[in-house]
Amino acid sequence: MSDTLRFMRSLPGVVDIHANADEGPRMLYDRKEAARQISVSIRSLDYLIAGKKLETRRIGKKVLVTHASLKRYAAGNHYDAITSRSDADTDASGERCA
Repeated sequence: MSDTLRFMRSLPGVVDIHANADEGPRMLYDRKEAARQISVSIRSLDYLIAGKKLETRRIGKKVLVTHASLKRYAAGNHYDAITSRSDADTDASGERCA
């Protein structure tokens, strides 16, 4: 750790935003952070979730995306456009939604 970082951490009232950086990746990400992790918009992330391309967990009303599914998605090539929700439903059922 650098001397500057040690000094900054010793100041009263200074919050270290990197305090948990050494703990490794989180297991679950909220939609905003998950979208940032794979460099897509929140809407695109929602389409990926609706198309079952990402695994999610729910805690109350909060939708959380698993770290493993983000890694899996980021490791692959995706040549098709991220489709809208109704297109994702069409792919799954074979017919258009009304």
